[in-house]
This record gives sequence, structure tokens and C-alpha cells, in this order.
Amino acid sequence: MAEPEKKQGSYSAKDIQVLEGLEPVRKRPGMYIGSTGPDGLHHLVWEIVNNSIDEAMAGHANYVKVELLKKNGVRITDNGRGIPVDIHPKTKKSALETALCTLHAGGKFAEGSYKVSGGLHGVGVSVVNALSTDMKAEVWRDGGAYVQEYKRGAPQYNVKKTGKADNTGTRITFYADPEIFAKIEYDLKKILDYLRNQAYLTKGVRIDVIDEREELANYYSFYFEGGLLSFLTHLMGSRVPLQANPFYARKEVEGIDVEAAFMYTNDVEAEELSFANNIYTPDGGTHLTGLRSALTRTLNDYARREEYLKESEENLTGDDMREGLVAAVSVKIREPQFEGQTKARLGNTEARSAVESAVSEALKEFLERYSTDARKIIEKNLLAAKARKAAKAAKETVLRKGAFEGLTLPGKLADCSSRRAEESEIFIVEGDSAGGSAKQGRDRRTQAILPLRGKILNVEKARMDKMLMNKEIRALVVALGTAISEQFDITKLRYHKIVIMTDADVDGAHIRTLLLTLFYRHFPKVVEGGFLYIAQPPLYRAQKGKEVRYVFNDAGLQKLYKEYGKDGVNVQRYKGLGEMNPEQLWETTLNPANRVLKQVKVEDAVQTDKMFDILMGEAVEPRKNFIQANAAAVKNLDV
Repeated sequence: MAEPEKKQGSYSAKDIQVLEGLEPVRKRPGMYIGSTGPDGLHHLVWEIVNNSIDEAMAGHANYVKVELLKKNGVRITDNGRGIPVDIHPKTKKSALETALCTLHAGGKFAEGSYKVSGGLHGVGVSVVNALSTDMKAEVWRDGGAYVQEYKRGAPQYNVKKTGKADNTGTRITFYADPEIFAKIEYDLKKILDYLRNQAYLTKGVRIDVIDEREELANYYSFYFEGGLLSFLTHLMGSRVPLQANPFYARKEVEGIDVEAAFMYTNDVEAEELSFANNIYTPDGGTHLTGLRSALTRTLNDYARREEYLKESEENLTGDDMREGLVAAVSVKIREPQFEGQTKARLGNTEARSAVESAVSEALKEFLERYSTDARKIIEKNLLAAKARKAAKAAKETVLRKGAFEGLTLPGKLADCSSRRAEESEIFIVEGDSAGGSAKQGRDRRTQAILPLRGKILNVEKARMDKMLMNKEIRALVVALGTAISEQFDITKLRYHKIVIMTDADVDGAHIRTLLLTLFYRHFPKVVEGGFLYIAQPPLYRAQKGKEVRYVFNDAGLQKLYKEYGKDGVNVQRYKGLGEMNPEQLWETTLNPANRVLKQVKVEDAVQTDKMFDILMGEAVEPRKNFIQANAAAVKNLDV
């Protein structure tokens, strides 16, 4: 074997880097807060807020104030016990300095300090300190007021007493470091949504929010006595409930506090939210699994006992139970096992059995007490099962025609010659006219064109069986190659860029919304994987003399007029892609060197879900209210 080529440079003990104190956080911030983008920035706020909420859950606080300051500062105050300030026996420094300047130091590890806590890792406040240019900690406890300040995690002086205090609590003020975060801009809506959830999940705590970034400060306040039941009402929003009485259960099982609530609606989609120690777990976990298991088993037992299901009939499935379900489950557990610092999924096996036990027992009583609601729920489940069987037959028909089984692709699809998904693109275009121009103007090696005739079915209102009877949707499913529903396989996706390309008018916007609904509801991994895009064809073609410019919006047109003046400028407004010849379509919308594509991302799944429900759901009133509220902001409306 040949010897490897020797390169210059040493590799000895002195090359092994040892990071001390908070240095690892600044070196690899993503390991501690997930990212250095907007999510990571807001995670700083959550870490401090969660400490205050922990005090409230432990019964030591009932008030939290969050202030968004000028110059990108954040100040969070609570009326809890206050972080201890006496000398720590191990570090020989103040407990306050130890907590704020040492990783894995905090009251969450000590037996008896907190029964439950959202701050699992004990790194929260110290990580915020490390990633801030400036931080100030103020503490009121034991009759005294104390303070310490820090710069990028380094204390500027020892903890000092500034006076007397007849109250208790903690105030943390911090300024995120621009060396770590490329853009420091706090999203008020994101913060309000998070804090509203915290108020719902912590009965009796008041949370005030003050946004001081504008000349006139804005004030918000949250306080709910109903706990998860109040939260369920919020989740339901404008949806019409199927049952007259909401299900609610709260019980402690083997030291785990379980709270669950649900309502069924006439919708097809389900919405399930789960929390552990008031931390939202977007990827669910054992507590959500326990809720689903309890629903499936208890409702099946009831359906058999009341003879909704015959002996010869198979059990209802979990998917049958979830159709139209709006549910929330919250557990408070002593030692939560989250996956990752951002706590996306709960892993405690004991949480599943605790939730399953608590919900099963309460649901049996609920079904006996409210027989009318029980009948409506079971009939809803049975209808979902019937639709599932019909959809299975429809899916099998579509899959048998799928390209992945060696049969032909849809006849209307002009496929690309490349078989490498990572370089292949498919443009979903509106109508045969635009499809014709796109087919002629494309790069045939890497770009496929699938024209749609008219508007596809609104899948928000339709079950799978009806959806797969739609020719346009069937063609799209086969073209993508991933199959759908439980057979979906993202590894079989034939194109790594799926581009929605519709006209710049009301009909085009409607078709685009229908397609977005289809992808969000039935191809979520395509969206999550970053494979879905929206094309931005130009709105205007401007020509002065021999020079031609394409303009994408009204602001761009005004800028062009300022540059050229209006005299002698011939402006054509495109209403449809079919008005462009193949060369123009290639130059403006298909050519990777010139085109503008917007990648579709979901930053707030709960809000996105609600928006699809408002815009595309059965209920008319919330859609009417949305249109009235946003009518003034509409641009480019065809009349």
C-alpha cells in the first residue's frame, strides 16, 4: 500500500483545543439553540421565559412580563423566588454567577428544587448569556436587591447588593450578539403566540407583553383560568364542533400530571398539539402516542359494545379516529427526556402509559355520560373508515398506473430526459396555452412541463377517494412518483424542484392556492424537504427603443419610470403566461440564470394549518371576515 502524502503542519497535544466556560456555545451555537437564524434567535427568549414559567408551575410565581426594547434588547421579569445569590459550595462564587456563566448549572438538577421543569438541560440562561453582547441579571430575594452584568458571557464584576427589597423575583435583560446572529429582528406575532400558549398551559399565571420598539409602545396581556380547555376553544377557532360537550381530563398518574382535551369537527383534517412541561413538542412523542392509543382502544370498545361494529367487521384504525379531531395533550413530568436541545419530541416511555391510562378512564365516563356525543363521534369514525376503504381502492388504481411500476407517465406530461432527480425540475403550469410555450421554451434535458386544465379539486373539503378521482390530481401524483398517503416515499421523488407556475391574475392565484393546499395536506415532506417553489413570472414588459426590460411588480415599474421617464416607454402588462412566446418565457421564468423562484416554507405549522382552514375550509364566515380585514392590502386585482 502506498504511503499517504505528508502535508505540512503539526498535530500534537498543543493542537487539541480545550474550550472552557461558555466558549463551546459561541464556537458551536447551533448545538445549543438549533440554528443562528430566526428560530435560534427566538429560542433565546424561550429559554428565559421557560425559567419564569418553571417558577409558576412550581407555585412560586403568578406573573411574567416580557419587554421588547429598542436596539434589539429583551427584558423578562417574574415574581418568583429569585435566583439564589449566596456562595455556591463548589464554585466558591455566587450561585447567580454560577447559573449564568456555567453550562449545566442550575436548579433543575437538584432534587426538590423543581418538581417539573421545561429547562431540562440546565444550559438555558448561560447559553443566552454566551450569545449576548450584554446581559444584566437583577434579583430580589431575602429582603435584598442584587445585580450582576456580563459581556458575551463574562461577568463584569462580582454580584453586588444594591439595596433593600420587599418583593421577590428575577429580571434578565439581554442583547443578542450580531456576531452570532446575521439578523436580529424579533417577530412580535411569534412571541405573542408562544406566550399565549404558555398562559393557556399554566392556569392562573398572567403574562404581559410590552413592545417598546416603536414610538408608541404596544401592550398585550394573557390570563386564562381554564387551562387546556381554554386552549381547546382557541384551537377550534371558527370550526364547527361535531359534539356538544368538549372532552376534558386531568389526572395525576404515578407522579405524572396528565391533561388532555379534544373536540371532533366536520372537517377532514386533524390538529393535534402536544406539550411536555409547557414545552411545545412539534414532533409529538410518547405523550401523543398515549392519547392516540387511548382514543383508538376506547372508541373501538364502545363501538363494539353498542353494536356499531359487528363481530365480522374489522376494528376502526387510528386514522379513522383522527379525522376531524382537534386535540391537545399536556404532561408535567419530573425528568423529561427530550430529543435535542430544542425539545422537539418527548421520549419518556412512562408518559405514554400515564396518558393512556388517564384518557381511557375519563373517555369511558364521557361516552357513558354524553351518549348523543358518543353516537356522533362513532358515526364520524365509521364514515372515515368507509372513505378510507374507498380511498385505498382508488390509490391502488393510481399506483398501478404509476411510472415506478414501469408503465407510462401521464400523456400531457412533457418529461425531461435526465433521470437524476437532483437536477430535474417539473413546472406545473396553468392551461394548454402556457403549457405549449413552456414546452417549447424549456431546457428539455432537465425541465419537465405538466399543464393542468382548469382548477383542481379543493382537497381541504374532499376525502382521499374523491380526490383521486380527479384527473389532474391523478396525473400529478403519478408524475411525482412518490405515491401518496401511507405509501408515500420521498426517496422516489422524480424532481427535486417542483415549481408552481400560474398566471398573475385572480384565477392564477386561486389555482396556486389549490395546489399549495394539495401539497401541504398530502405531500408535506415535499414542502419540508424544500422541494416546492413558486415561479415569479414578470408582470410587465417594458421597451424603450431597442432595449427591453422585464419588471416583476408595480414597485419595479415605478423605479423604471424614474430611470427612463414615461415618454417613449412602451409597457405591456402580462395577464397570462400564454401571452409570452417560448423565448420570452425561457428568458424570464425558466432560465436558472435569470428567473426568480420563491421556495415554499412552513415557519409556523399551527398558523399555516389555520390559514388553510380559513381560506379553503367549509365555513364561510371566517373566510368572509378574512377578506374584509385584508381587502385594503390587495394589489393587482383584475376587474
